[in-house]
Amino acid sequence: MKPIAILETGYPPEALRDSFDDYPARFRALLGEDAKTVRFDVQQGHLPDNPSDYAGCIVTGSAAGVYEDHFWIPLLVDWLRAARGKTRLLGICFGHQVIAHAFGGRVEKSDKGWGVGLHRYDVLTREDWMHPRSDSIAIPVSHQDQVVAIPDDARVVARCDFTPFAGLAYGDDDAISFQCHPEFQPAYAAALTELRRGTRIADELVDEALESLKRPNDRAVLTAWVRAYLLLTPPPVEYYGSGI
Repeated sequence: MKPIAILETGYPPEALRDSFDDYPARFRALLGEDAKTVRFDVQQGHLPDNPSDYAGCIVTGSAAGVYEDHFWIPLLVDWLRAARGKTRLLGICFGHQVIAHAFGGRVEKSDKGWGVGLHRYDVLTREDWMHPRSDSIAIPVSHQDQVVAIPDDARVVARCDFTPFAGLAYGDDDAISFQCHPEFQPAYAAALTELRRGTRIADELVDEALESLKRPNDRAVLTAWVRAYLLLTPPPVEYYGSGI
């Protein structure tokens, strides 16, 4: 099988790098050891030459906003437009936003403020890759930006009041994307939120987020969906038992 390209658009904060894996490692764990992956550091201008060489491409999260003036963002946007239909595209958080932006949507820093902790989304459609079926999913989140207008050919697959366009799908499985983070263990989501306490996120919201992350989540469900979409296989047994 062709490998999966992991387009690394951001890095964990310096204070957390010794204690937690980087984002490509998290996605490799999510995909399982049987999946071959190739990592591209997009912030250094590295992108796959030929999208069709890959079974799929994952666009990771990032601290950057799609509207910011970084040289690599227009390069990524152009690449995504050219790659559509040549490989399966999966966007997570920033990846969700930049795919929507590339295909004609709009992304803004939300006036709702930070979304942190465990958010539950209603599942609105029944896509072929949605196995096991679920009417809702609760997944860790960490974002300020949101997709506020979707491309004409996008369909909303997941939503909540805080994030109306939380999950999107395009065409005949051309691309799917989610605002949440299935690759974040609750411990990492908690550490990331705590790191921003008092400086970027109010204490009360941090406390609420940390409490929410103690509740059961549905990372295993969304992991299965991602694997079904990219690999057409279920997640490995060990992933279900690794503190999801």
